[in-house]
Amino acid sequence: MKSIKMLMIAVFSIMTISVFSQGKAGKKDTATHTTMYTCPMHPEMVFNKPGTCPKCGMKLNLSTKEQMKKDVVKNYACPVHTTVMSNKPGKCPQCGMDLSLSSKEEMKAGMNSHYTCHMHADVVSGKDGKCPKCGMSLTKVKAKN
Repeated sequence: MKSIKMLMIAVFSIMTISVFSQGKAGKKDTATHTTMYTCPMHPEMVFNKPGTCPKCGMKLNLSTKEQMKKDVVKNYACPVHTTVMSNKPGKCPQCGMDLSLSSKEEMKAGMNSHYTCHMHADVVSGKDGKCPKCGMSLTKVKAKN
């Protein structure tokens, strides 16, 4: 009886993992995402638009999950002060250096597009320019997601 239970647990675990691992499988996310707002005093009060809580009249805040998603979008960083982040380019308030794309954003930008020659597919560049073999202008190619 014990071996049957262990076998059933193993089968259930394998099936669960295989079902969830095939979730996206190269498909684009077409679901509509709504931003959720909650009351700081009544977390059970959840709404899909900003406003006031019907129970206490307090202003609704972004839900914890939405706030975490918003905080992640910090694209620019100071090369010296790694704690200084911004979602737009500018100057570091501590040292005055220009904020540059964070390493994660640079990697995403580099993987999303590149330039290549129509005549020589082996010529690939990260920036616009001329083909070193024939002199034709390189054209932008978007990576397939």
